[in-house]
Amino acid sequence: MYVCVCRAVTDSQIRDAICDGACSMRELRQRLGVASECGRCSQCALGILRGQQQTSVQSPSDNAVAYG
Repeated sequence: MYVCVCRAVTDSQIRDAICDGACSMRELRQRLGVASECGRCSQCALGILRGQQQTSVQSPSDNAVAYG
């Protein structure tokens, strides 16, 4: 889905940029141009960024049981 119509940036492109190391709106803006014109997409892009960050923090090892 298109997140930023001004720059034709999709949610997939935002997720790919995050997987490639973008960790802030500033970096997404620099890499993709998202939220650099009218700004209407900034909240959606930020939501994707935060969602991806939460997903990357949670890993299967978080649910592992420690024996000791």
